[in-house]
Amino acid sequence: MNKVKLANFEIGGGEPLVLLAGPCVLEGLERSLLIGRGIKEITDRLGIPYVFKASFDKANRSAYHSFRGPGIEEGLKILKAIRDELHVPVVTDIHETSQAEPVAKVADILQIPAFLASDRSPCMRRHRRARSST
Repeated sequence: MNKVKLANFEIGGGEPLVLLAGPCVLEGLERSLLIGRGIKEITDRLGIPYVFKASFDKANRSAYHSFRGPGIEEGLKILKAIRDELHVPVVTDIHETSQAEPVAKVADILQIPAFLASDRSPCMRRHRRARSST
């Protein structure tokens, strides 16, 4: 298995556990920092590398009126502030291929949600079309 270098630790290839954790969706800077600080305190004490994980847009909500998050612009500001203040890598998900570049400027890991990775998702259809045209 291959190892991946992330910040000051490696993932995979027999390396110890890395915890990716945080709120499901960003609900503002202060709340997100509170959660991140609490998790970081625990992982520092246990010697476990920590990656902050949260979504700026939770597109797979089951109820139409549910809170989806602050959106990409505000969400990236929050993630950058968390990364800078807590000195931890961050992971978030993307929903459109156009989001990859701006999100990669802030996030250390980009996640494609399972419901978007299916053959039927618009994101994957665009990816297949782009690959077939090159």
